[in-house]
Amino acid sequence: MTYRMQRVPVAGGELAVGVWGDAGPLVVAAHGITSHHLGFQLIGEDLATDHRFVAADLRGRGKSRDLPGPYGMARHTADLAEVVKAYGGSAVIVGHSMGGWVAIELARTCPMLVERLVLVDGGPPLPAPPGLEGNPTREQIDAALAATVGTAYARLSMTFPDRESYRELWRAHPSFRDWNPAMATYADYDLVAEGDAFRPACRMAAAQRDAADLYAWAAPPPGPLPVPAVFLRAERGMLDGEPMFPPGEASRWFPGIVERDVVGVNHYTIGLSPAGAGAVAAAVRGEGV
Repeated sequence: MTYRMQRVPVAGGELAVGVWGDAGPLVVAAHGITSHHLGFQLIGEDLATDHRFVAADLRGRGKSRDLPGPYGMARHTADLAEVVKAYGGSAVIVGHSMGGWVAIELARTCPMLVERLVLVDGGPPLPAPPGLEGNPTREQIDAALAATVGTAYARLSMTFPDRESYRELWRAHPSFRDWNPAMATYADYDLVAEGDAFRPACRMAAAQRDAADLYAWAAPPPGPLPVPAVFLRAERGMLDGEPMFPPGEASRWFPGIVERDVVGVNHYTIGLSPAGAGAVAAAVRGEGV
């Protein structure tokens, strides 16, 4: 297994990507709203034995944080299309959380680039929180993010004296109780130096702009996706409580999609635990689908 960081030319500069594996079918992945490509590290390590797995730092996150705006689903979709073209021209697309919306939009606008979709606890439209219907204000978007994403969003306005204090923030998160080395690597990569302190890499403006798309997006009528797809539903949600999506929600929006429940994981550990990563890798390989 090999892992390396590479860059792909996109509008305004270069998008950072992590690459696992040297040969085999191509898989390209998009992460969640405040995340980065190492949310897929365990999945990449599993798939590297028989695939090339390429996970992007979306614009405004990770080592792509200095790419200019605009942000939003259309821009992320265009960036991801460039990644697919750079590595072979057709791929299985994996989207976690917000990345599921990006994956679906890529399949709808560029179906020739997409062989299959693996939607990881993301993709079906989210109902807008009360008061956010229509054209929400920045303050309303902030409040919705704080309520749904919680600490993962609040951290974007914080600074930390060292890496260990940032790890402690994540250890205290209810979804990260079963701490493991992949979670530590995930936290460490997310920091950028700012004077004598550290700040999370995700830019606040990027999260806010993308949230505006998610919460104000006018969902098309339910209908089949243009490519085969599987939806993996985490048993528990962002705060390790109620799941983000009720059973059957993906099928309601996307008739014909294959739904699979992944038990024993939450919205984060569906990628950052061996059990969750194994389930995603199996879906990419088409096992049980």
